[in-house]
Amino acid sequence: MKLSVLDQSPIRKNGTAKEALAETITLAKAAERLGYHRYWVAEHHNSTSFAGSAPEVLIARLAAETSRIRIGSGGVMLMHYSPLKVAEQFRLLETLAPGRIDLGIGRAPGADERTSRALQAGPQSYGIEAFPSQVHLLSQLLDDASAGSPLPVDHPYRGIHAMPQGNTRPELWLLGSGIHSAVYAAEFGLPFAHAHFISPEGSLEAVEAYRARFKPSVWCPAPRVAMGVSALAADTAPEAQYLSASRQLWAVRLFTGRPIAFPSPQEALAYEYDERERAILQSLEGRSAIGTAARVKEQLLALSASHGADELIIVTITYDFAARLHSYELLASAFADLTPSDGPNA
Repeated sequence: MKLSVLDQSPIRKNGTAKEALAETITLAKAAERLGYHRYWVAEHHNSTSFAGSAPEVLIARLAAETSRIRIGSGGVMLMHYSPLKVAEQFRLLETLAPGRIDLGIGRAPGADERTSRALQAGPQSYGIEAFPSQVHLLSQLLDDASAGSPLPVDHPYRGIHAMPQGNTRPELWLLGSGIHSAVYAAEFGLPFAHAHFISPEGSLEAVEAYRARFKPSVWCPAPRVAMGVSALAADTAPEAQYLSASRQLWAVRLFTGRPIAFPSPQEALAYEYDERERAILQSLEGRSAIGTAARVKEQLLALSASHGADELIIVTITYDFAARLHSYELLASAFADLTPSDGPNA
């Protein structure tokens, strides 16, 4: 079992984006020390909750701050961008940190509709319906730059190369929370990371569809499934529940169209939920594994077994950074018996 990290660079109430990004750097170095396999950063726009708006920039800093752990995007929202530009950004990152860069791409906009329009280049921008063709072109450009597989003779972009070229290639993943992304990953022969923490409903169907339709590729000869999971471990179950109150209130406010920065546990526990909000809160309980490290491990292993996943990409959000770091420490220790003797990076 591989353990990895997804860091959304959360901004606490009365905190700053600068603090959130400094914590991301600290956590990445700790994750490497603890033996986590990969460290992914997210992409969000026009958000008061998350500081990570440009994963390719943050990846460069994290790769420079670490030496062994894989660093990547979880993920780049490809609908906004030129595949060539994304390919070149990650080719450059791969050149700076050979064999350590992951390019996770997603279909979601990572923003509201108006912000999405502002991100794109006017009326000829891509849109979600063009996502499959973008993925195909991105993969072709990466192959051309690293595997000596040039674009077909009749391709309109033949002779255009994603620079700099090299002998290694970023590991390309397709991310998603539904069956459409699973099918695209299967058709393109890519590893699939399911965002269970966003949408646990239908996760089994998505993974089954991925395996049933998978077409082997040079870079991924057999299906590979990772599960993006929300988890929070503490020394005691009551402490874990206390710490989780921050993210629970944040999520309720997000789902009711009133987003906020992450509140303190005290503020969250003092909040008076109305009937509608309590129903949302109850529905959120199945999205997270919360408790002692032993209990969280039990829940995560059951989830990975049911989905046939061999990797868990853990997202943990607390108001206090020390509690978030401690949660990752506890889980690394709890899963130590399931990883190679020299850690998940083996």
